[in-house]
Amino acid sequence: MDEKLNGREAQRRQTRERLYAVAIAEFKKTGMAAADVGLIAKEAGVARGTFYFHFPTKEHVLAEFERAEETRVCAQLTHFLAAPHDLSGALAEVIRLMTTMERRIGKVLFQEMLALHFSPRRPEVLPGADNWAAYPVMTLVFQAVELARKRGEVYEGADVLHTAQFFMLGLYAMLITSRDHPKAIRAEILDNFLTMVLRGVESR
Repeated sequence: MDEKLNGREAQRRQTRERLYAVAIAEFKKTGMAAADVGLIAKEAGVARGTFYFHFPTKEHVLAEFERAEETRVCAQLTHFLAAPHDLSGALAEVIRLMTTMERRIGKVLFQEMLALHFSPRRPEVLPGADNWAAYPVMTLVFQAVELARKRGEVYEGADVLHTAQFFMLGLYAMLITSRDHPKAIRAEILDNFLTMVLRGVESR
């Protein structure tokens, strides 16, 4: 009996993984909003209802993908922050990691992933826009700003959480609104944004 249950569970996991992989591939081609659940199910070799058994909505697939990408970014950022750095370097690394992610997954999927945080259809597995501290990347940025404050790079009275929130929300806005700009102009926009953030918290 246990072997049968284990076999069925393994089959369910395989089906879920196959659906997830096909769905993400389709999202990258067409975007999540335009992706057809029926086509995803067909390409995965299952019935349409099987998709909804594993994922209540397409947004649940995207949320899982977002979490996986965030885990990747956090690992890389943690490694960077373990070495000597200043706040400028830490925030520049966040920008580099986010733009690298965008290139890897594509601009359409990247934008939809960011927009999901503010969507009324956001799955419950993602914290709300009013609970950014629950996101691991936000936590690392908060810690980087706090350490910079202790080193004297940031003025003593700075609100560390609000600074981290302003940086991350501003970065998302800059990335979304500049997505179609030439590379050099976009780099300048991001550099100017970073300079503005640093000047706002520098020691007085």
